[in-house]
Formats: sequence, structure tokens, C-alpha cells
Amino acid sequence: RLLEHFEDIIFIKMGHKGISVTGFSMSGLVFCFAFFLLPLHSAYGDVSYSFPEEMKRGSVIGNIAKDLGLEASRLSARKARIDTEGNRKRYCDINLSTGDLIVAERIDREGLCGEKILCILKFELVLESPLELHHISLQIQDINDNSPIFPKDLIKVEIRESALKGARYRVNAAHDADIGQNAVQSYVLQRNNHFVLGLQTNNAGIKYGELVLDKELDREEQQELKLLMTAVDGGSPQRSGTVVIHVTVLDANDNAPVFSQAVYKASLPENSPLDTVVVTVSATDADEGVNGEVTYEFSRVSETARNVFTMDQNTGEIRVTGEIDYEEETQFELFIEGKDGFGLSSDSKVIIDITDINDNTPVIYLKSLTSPIPENASPGTEVGIINVQDRDSENNRQVRCYIQQNLPFKLVPSIKNYYSLVTTGELDRELVSDYNITITATDEGSPPLSSSKSVQLSVADVNDNPPVFEEQSYKAHVTENNKPGASVCSVTARDPDWRQNGTVIYSILPGEVNGVPVSSFLSVNGDTGVIHAVRSFDYEQFRSFKVHVVARDNGSPPLSSNVTVSVFITDVNDNSPQILYPAPEGNSFMTELVPKAAHGGSLVSKMIAVDADSGQNAWLSYHIVKSTDPGLFTIGLHSGEIRTQRDISESDNMKQNLIVSVKDNGQPSLSATCTMYLVISDNLAEVPELKDVSYDENNSKLTSYLIIALVSVSTFFLTFIIVILAVRFCRRRKPRLLFDGAVAIPSAYLPPNYAEVDGAGTLRSTYNYDAYLTTGSRTSDFKFVTSYNDNTLPADQTLRKTPTDFAEALDDSEGSPEVWFYDNLKGKTLILIGWGWLPSGWTWLLSGLAYALLGRPKAAPLPSHLKSIE
Repeated sequence: RLLEHFEDIIFIKMGHKGISVTGFSMSGLVFCFAFFLLPLHSAYGDVSYSFPEEMKRGSVIGNIAKDLGLEASRLSARKARIDTEGNRKRYCDINLSTGDLIVAERIDREGLCGEKILCILKFELVLESPLELHHISLQIQDINDNSPIFPKDLIKVEIRESALKGARYRVNAAHDADIGQNAVQSYVLQRNNHFVLGLQTNNAGIKYGELVLDKELDREEQQELKLLMTAVDGGSPQRSGTVVIHVTVLDANDNAPVFSQAVYKASLPENSPLDTVVVTVSATDADEGVNGEVTYEFSRVSETARNVFTMDQNTGEIRVTGEIDYEEETQFELFIEGKDGFGLSSDSKVIIDITDINDNTPVIYLKSLTSPIPENASPGTEVGIINVQDRDSENNRQVRCYIQQNLPFKLVPSIKNYYSLVTTGELDRELVSDYNITITATDEGSPPLSSSKSVQLSVADVNDNPPVFEEQSYKAHVTENNKPGASVCSVTARDPDWRQNGTVIYSILPGEVNGVPVSSFLSVNGDTGVIHAVRSFDYEQFRSFKVHVVARDNGSPPLSSNVTVSVFITDVNDNSPQILYPAPEGNSFMTELVPKAAHGGSLVSKMIAVDADSGQNAWLSYHIVKSTDPGLFTIGLHSGEIRTQRDISESDNMKQNLIVSVKDNGQPSLSATCTMYLVISDNLAEVPELKDVSYDENNSKLTSYLIIALVSVSTFFLTFIIVILAVRFCRRRKPRLLFDGAVAIPSAYLPPNYAEVDGAGTLRSTYNYDAYLTTGSRTSDFKFVTSYNDNTLPADQTLRKTPTDFAEALDDSEGSPEVWFYDNLKGKTLILIGWGWLPSGWTWLLSGLAYALLGRPKAAPLPSHLKSIE
């Protein structure tokens, strides 16, 4: 009705975020004024746009980023998007690069809003990080895209011939889906002789046409008339629709039907069963007979209402014939026409309100989900955005949302029907790598309805666990003399992280063992952790050492841990016993004196031997292999002490030779032998020449030396030398011992620091023996006087030194080998002193050759370092 009395109408919408103004002109096109928006810099705001329907896809509605004060460059990073309720179409979208709001789908105002004057679509602009929600209102303006349409192609009107001039006959209004100025504005009647057109507006503001009788009818003259009526809208360009009116001339019908109510209202619950009577309309006609019989029909209804309702043309009952859904339509408007038997009619309006029932379960939409989420995410981290919608109304759409207990997550209500899924505690992928989160939404209807949705959330691995070795330390036992490359042991470290974060690589920390890089001893397989020996180990050099193995993962940054590997070298019986006393043959000749009055069990001598091995391999045992008199002497099994087994008798041989063997306890056992010379006598003067004691053994060696010497000098004086040597050799066929007196065995033969590490060595006490050799002169003694400290051998050289080496300590200052001759005691004794690099046998040979060739030399003075010789 307002549209009838005003030329222009201006709609002003005032909101807390801005002001929108839309103007409608009754005489022209629809004008859309600019919106004077006053956006506030708030996290949440509303923005409205007005634009005509049927805009092309991609058309720009407005720049929403600018209007809301957002940075267009951040829209993509914040996952800006347009959300709609339920499964409704998303008619607009946002250009993430420019921030423009554009048309995404065809927008038909008539299909969306029907005959509503204001057609507003509401959407939501959602942004994340942080979560923001902005309401968008799109006011769809009508354009003239629909033509007026009459409900019927042919309208039948029956008029009695007695009708008076000026009588009016209503014609059903044409319907135009457009609104306002674009709706039906006028009607045009084809020129004829009897009727003119009258324009009327009903209570609902709908314009309709009336046939106004301008000239009386005469049935006898003309029984039927066909008139063409055109309905014209006010759009630009103008559209129209036509209908044919078939007028039949009858007898008089004075009264039109009258409805009991101008507007009928009814309330109908949604999902009402079929054939439910919604409302019954009633109209009465004052005429009688056929003229008073009223029939009912829909004069104008929407296509949706026509599929849902039907009307009994005789009783006026409106019944349900289709499915009613409150969420689709909340109200129906039906226009009813009541017509009597001869064409007079009137109309009424039926408004049916649909009431909501709780027939829609809440729907859960997962709008955003960060999966996988790193396990080091701090508590309170937002991992997802949940939107819950219920199409019901009022309490039926109030929804409570929650997740199951005992999970490190919770739902935090955010904006309107949005929830944020946030962490509540620390995550550990090594404990739980995947979460199945069930979200349940329940409305407050009666009875309440609920729904649930499962969300799969994975936890991404972070390199937060260093490799852990299975043992706190490792011990490896390796037998000496092992083959290089042999496996020593294996270390294993576990890393519970995933993929490269859990891939372990092994290496050995740089270090030294006895000044040697540890890399020259061991190597480790970087993938398996197997440790290999790089070289062969010698137990006698070192018995144990430690290395540090590093296990490092491939994470970023990498994490590592260390473990100590102790390598113990196991002894192998690879060293034979070394006899320290008596000295081995060829280096010296020693004889022990045994008193004739020695009783059984008397200590005669002691054999001293050591073994560089340890443990059982160094446990030595002594055995007499052969002796001149087997029952005279015995040797301690483990002490090496030689004792008399019985009292010495006069019948015992003065010269006793003992061949003693020393064995270790290894497997297989190793041994060494030496010869011990014993002389049974109380006085050295009683002992005859001692050469015969070792004649058999030494005579052959001396002969060999002489033969070699003879061959060497035969090149120059072969004949002469042979004669001279033969004469001289015959004269001295039985040479006397070279040394007069006694020679003391220096204590350097018995190194005081030779001992086992474990205290299980063979030398458990300190022994010092002096051996005296006698000659035929029996009148002088020859003795080396040296310092025990100067010539004491270190433990690691004991087995490498020979008695000849000790002589070198006396001659280091001279620099060249020399042979000295000294005639003592009136020529009875020739003292030959040799040192340097010449073996003792060669020393005697060369000295004898010089004496034979040159004769007895003139006495030479002793060198300064031999002043101690008496």
C-alpha cells in the first residue's frame, strides 16, 4: 500500500558498523546508492553490499579487504574464505590476491527471495591465525527479467444481458516475479464496443483489472465476446503478458461471492503428514440456485506452494500434498478466488506459517585442520577450526559441542557457532603418533539430537630424542695376535624418533692410546655399530684401552650420545721362557762350586727365568732333563732352586753337568733349556783345568772359528799361515782358561724391575749370585767392577739384551773396537780384553792370531777405564 502513495522510497539501514542507503523510484529504474560504510578497526565486523541480480560470474561486488581494513597480501596466508550455512550455494567468493568480493554463481533474486521486497543473502568471511569472523550482507536488487503472466491462458466470464452500464467484472491479476517498479503496473484492454478497462488494487497491494460495462449487452445480438487483455510492468525495457477473456452473455447474476475473512491465517508444523487439512476458506453468495453456488481455486500461488498444497474447489479445504520443511520455507501465501456459477468472483488471502520441530541434527564442518602437528607445539596451539550448524530454529538450533576425555585437546568456543580445537598439553610422537578425535554436537531440542565427526590428527616428529645406547658401557675381550679387520664387539643405540631423526650413525671419538691415534686400533661401521680391529694387538705391549663411540642421528640439529668401550686384550702363549741365569751358552761360561761336605737338601744354585706372558702362560716349571749323576741333584718345580738330593760322597764325579728345561703352563706349552756346570770341590786350587767341562761343546765352535779365519787370510799368505797356525796350534793344544780368578755376575743380569703386573711373576724375591771361574794359575782374580744402577736394564728390554750388550756400556766413549794385551805375573797369564761390536769368539780368535804371528807383544799400559783390573 505504501507504494501507491509515494513516488520514491528510500530504505536506510543503520548498524553498529556502518550505514547503507538504497533508493527505489516509482517512476524509473531502481537506483543503488553507494554505501557510506564506516568500518571500525575491529577483529569482527559487518559489511554490506547492494548490487543487481544476474551479474556475470567474476563481476566485482566490492573490495572487502579495503572495506574491512585487512591486508590483501595476508589473505592467502590467513586462509581467507567465504562460508555459508549448510549446503547452500556460495554465490560469492574472494580474490585472495586483490581482496575483491566477486560473483561466483548466478544470482536470481526471484528464485532466492520470491516476492520479498528485501532480498538479502548473508555470508561469513573467515580468516585464521588468528581466527576472525566478519558478517557479509548482500542485498540483491531486482532487475526486470520476468514478464507478467496470467494464471490462465483463457479467462471465462459470464455476464447477464440485463447488466447495467458501469457494471464491473473482476479479472484475475497477472503475476510478475519481479518486484517494485518491475512488477505489473497497468493493464491494457483491446478496443471493443462493450467494455472498458478499470484498474484496481486489492488489500495486498496487487493491481488487477476489471471489465467495466460501457454498453449494454444483447444476447440475441451477440452471445460471446473475446477480448485481449495485456498486463504491462514498469521495468526498462518494459515487459508484458496477455490473456484472452471469453465473455458469455447470460441472464442476470446480481451478487458476487463474499469471503468470511479477508485474510486467513494458519499454523502448520513442518513434516506434517500428507492430506492434513491446513485451513478451510468459506465464501457466501446472496444469489440463489446456480448463481449462489461458490467454487474455490488458487488464483495465484508460487510453484513451491502448488507442489505442497491443494484445494478442494467445492469445500474450500486446503490440504497438504507434499513435504513441508521449515528450513526451506517458513511461510506460504496463497491467493484464493471464489466464483459463483455465472462468473462473479472475489478473492482472499491465506497465510500459512510453518512451525519448526527438532528434526535436524547438528552438522559438524571441519573448516581447517593442521595435520600433522609438530610434537613440540606448545599448549594452547590452535590445530583446527570447527563449525557446527543446525538448521532448526530457536532452542532447537542451540548446540553444545565437546570431545572425548583423556586427550590433550579441547574445544574452545570462538565466534558464533565456531570452535577452535587447541592443545592442552605437550605432545609426544614417540608415545602417541596419531589421534582419533571424536567431536560430538548436541542441540537443545526436545528430544535432543546429536551427531559426531571423527578427526584424524597426526603428530609430526621433531628431533627431540638423542640416541640411547642399550648399555651404559661396553666391554670387549680380544685375543692378542688377532687378525686385522676382525670384529671386536658391537654397540647398539636406539632413537625413538622417526625417519632421519631416528637414523643412527656411529663413529669413534678421536683420541690416543699410548700416544698412538685410536683410529689406528679400532674402526666402527657407521650403520651397524660393529667395531673392528684395525691392527693386530700385542698383550705384552698393552693389555687394555678405552675408546669412546658416538651415536649421532640425522636430525636437524643432530643429537648424539657417547658410550665408553673398554677393550681388554687376552694373553696368548706366544713367548717362550727367557733364562736370565745362567746366561745362555755362547755368551759366557759359568761354573758353580759345590762343597764336598754339602748335605742333602743344600742349595747349590738357582735357575732364574722369566716369561713375558701372564697368568697361566707365565707360570714356569723347572725340570732336569739330563744330568751327570741323575740322583745327585734336584730342582724346585717352580722355584728353580738346585739342591743336593743326598749327601755328596767321595765317589761322585767332580764335574757335574745339568741340562735344565723351563716350561710355561700355556697351551701349547713353550720351553727353553740351558746347561749348568757344577764342580764338587772345597777349593778352586784343587780343581784341574776346567776346559774339559765344556770341551765337547766349545771345542767344536772354536775349531769352526779358526777354520773360518784360516780361509779368510789364505788369500795372501796361504802356505805361510797354514804352517805357522799348525805349529802354534799344536803347542797350545790344551790352552788354559783365558781368565784367572773369579768373575762376578753383575746384577744387571737380574733386572730388579722385572715383575708381573698382577704380581704373579716368576721372580718373587731378590737373588744375587756371583759365579767364579778358575784357571790353572790359581794366583790371580779378574773381576769386573761396575755399578748396578748404570747397567740395570728396564723391564721392556730384558728379553732383548745379551751379555755382550753390557760390554757396550763400557766402550761408548771410545768410538772404535780395540784389542788390548796385558802381560801380568811375569808372562804366565795373557789377559785379552775385547769390546765393541766383535762377538767374544772372534775376539779370542783374532787375539790368538795376533799372538801367533807377532809373538808375545810388549806390555801395553791399561786404558784409564780399566784401572780397576788387578
